[in-house]
Amino acid sequence: MTDQACPLPSGNRSNDADADAIRRMSRGQRVAVVGLSDNTMRAAWGIASYLKSVGKEVIPVNPNFTELMGATCYPSVSAIPGQVDVVGVFRRAEYCADVVRDAINAGAKGVWLQSGITNAEARHLAESAGLDYVENRCLMVEHMHRG
Repeated sequence: MTDQACPLPSGNRSNDADADAIRRMSRGQRVAVVGLSDNTMRAAWGIASYLKSVGKEVIPVNPNFTELMGATCYPSVSAIPGQVDVVGVFRRAEYCADVVRDAINAGAKGVWLQSGITNAEARHLAESAGLDYVENRCLMVEHMHRG
């Protein structure tokens, strides 16, 4: 995992429009990680490992696997039993709106698009449904510096 995958927060945090959503999602305990794979060199693996190390329940979401990191891997967020607090997204931007639709159907509380990922349609869908939404930021770095 490179530093570029998770840049440090910058700017004035007191004027940060995402600050409340970041704070709420940083407190979430059940985190679905969409796009997690068995590649331990990818950012998704490193961030999921960090989340587990701080006591979060990490729920892998990838239709190509049945188990990852010792946990059942689900084909979609809506297939996960129980409440999901945060949907961490490690997919290319063109897939993010569909992930948000899935998160809405699952009753998730928030969606977080990892650093380097933005999608206007995904933001619109999440905000229209009342979900917390953050994009182009690193869940791990924000948790470390705000959580």
